[in-house]
Amino acid sequence: MIDTVREEQALRQMTERLVENYTETHSAEQIHSTIDVAIRKFEGHRVRQFVPILVERAVRSELAKPAEADVRAAAVAVEKAAGPTEANSTFTLPNFGELWSANKRFAPLAIVAAVVVVALAVVFAVRQPDSPPPAAAPVPAAPLTVVRGVVGSEKVAFFQDPKVIDVLARNGVRVEVEPAGSRQIATSIDLAKYDFAFPSSEQAAERIQRLRNVTAKYTPFSSPMAVATFTSIADLLAGAGVVRQGPGTAIDLRRYLDLVRNDTRWDELPGNTAYPLRKNILISTTDPRTSNSAAMYLAAASYVANGNTIVQGQTAEQAVLPALARLFVGQGYTENTTEGPFNNYLATGMGPTPMVWIYESQYVEATVRGQVKPDMTLLYPSPTVLSRHTLVPFGATGDQLGRLLSTDPELQRLAAEHGFRTNDAAQFAKVAAERNVPVAADLIDVVATPTYDTLEHLLDGVTKSYN
Repeated sequence: MIDTVREEQALRQMTERLVENYTETHSAEQIHSTIDVAIRKFEGHRVRQFVPILVERAVRSELAKPAEADVRAAAVAVEKAAGPTEANSTFTLPNFGELWSANKRFAPLAIVAAVVVVALAVVFAVRQPDSPPPAAAPVPAAPLTVVRGVVGSEKVAFFQDPKVIDVLARNGVRVEVEPAGSRQIATSIDLAKYDFAFPSSEQAAERIQRLRNVTAKYTPFSSPMAVATFTSIADLLAGAGVVRQGPGTAIDLRRYLDLVRNDTRWDELPGNTAYPLRKNILISTTDPRTSNSAAMYLAAASYVANGNTIVQGQTAEQAVLPALARLFVGQGYTENTTEGPFNNYLATGMGPTPMVWIYESQYVEATVRGQVKPDMTLLYPSPTVLSRHTLVPFGATGDQLGRLLSTDPELQRLAAEHGFRTNDAAQFAKVAAERNVPVAADLIDVVATPTYDTLEHLLDGVTKSYN
């Protein structure tokens, strides 16, 4: 089997080098297209170590051609623009190549003379009152490169934002996305028809990389997990010692797990007049079998259930599974993506969903849109986990998008407006301050998630408990 990892890395570096060298004379789309054509010429060759070098030579040779053609076309255009003089005589531009090759000793003088001649020709043309120069035909815009991807639902609004679309278009890209649960993306969706996958966690991205034998990945932004609830519910849980109020109000997961383990109902909390319902206290989540946000919930809870230690090994997995299963099986029907339960929270109030497990970015984005009502509030699990939105490219176009999202200042700013934390913490802080969103300025109580394999074992165990 041929190992193509080094070749892919070399081709990726070569592509970046060529785009940088030729960006003033060619669009990124033209450069990538020329590279793709050159690469295809070497398909099937068994000796691969020289392919990147040969491809680069071929591309540079091809990209050099239009420059020569443009010089000749410019000369013809100037000659036509000069047109007939007032004496109805014609004016012919000199052949610059002949001037140079006839006698190289006098080449500089010849070129200076030629420049003077061209200038005079333009002056003559301008002086003709009856022969205005024809209006320049509009230059058609270069076609955009369509990049198709499957993304976590919480990122759909970002890609549909007209401002995001405009920035991408200025970079020659049009992105088309389809939403899906991050675990669905990693386990059951046919990725062959996409240029990239953009799940909401490193774990899902890791599985995708394994399946597609891809080494490249980009993490342009992240979001901590949080709980969307209501002020009266937060006050009620604070009275029960479960919520610690203040800046970055926190819900103590250890105390919350105790309530769940004891099957505590809302109407059993002392002094409860805000939500005295005879149903168990449970945070509403998505389906752990398909959704990343539910997997992140399980990761944080497993850490607490395991004595504030990351779960590792079969013994620890089996020990925490009973507590983890209770968090999910009592909820009844759950949806595949976080968009569903969060939209229910925004639309229907605390009746069916007094607490919802979400991405912080969803709450910030909804606040920016004016969808968050005055009695709604945000809690941070203590501890919480960080969801790192990771893009896995499947080719040159997906790779180009990953680079743009990670490095373009305007796209990073727009990501902050959609509630994501980017590499520039000041951007997110500015959005939160301008919109008066009660977010935690500093994320301190954040724990690492289990390994991909351990998390899969835990999710499989919870899945079996449904039956």
